[in-house]
Amino acid sequence: MIHLYCRECHQTGSSGLCLPCGELLAYAKSRLDKCPYAEDKPTCAKCPVHCYKPERRQQIQRVMRYAGPRMMRSHPLLAIRHLLKNLKKPKAVKA
Repeated sequence: MIHLYCRECHQTGSSGLCLPCGELLAYAKSRLDKCPYAEDKPTCAKCPVHCYKPERRQQIQRVMRYAGPRMMRSHPLLAIRHLLKNLKKPKAVKA
């Protein structure tokens, strides 16, 4: 999603990510690596654990609001999987 957002909003084309988007992607990956849900992670909208700092949460929400609807065009299976996952209730955190 960050690649789609950066390419279309920051006009980076196929050259990769701009510096702020690259930093956001690295931050998101580091937070996901530490997620207590691991493979059973719910979507961010349903997750009871707030992984991101408030500033980063605003940035990632901006990315998701832009790229989410456009995912149906570029990655329809991933978008449908995400929508289905959003219907499930989150499981309890593993100890």
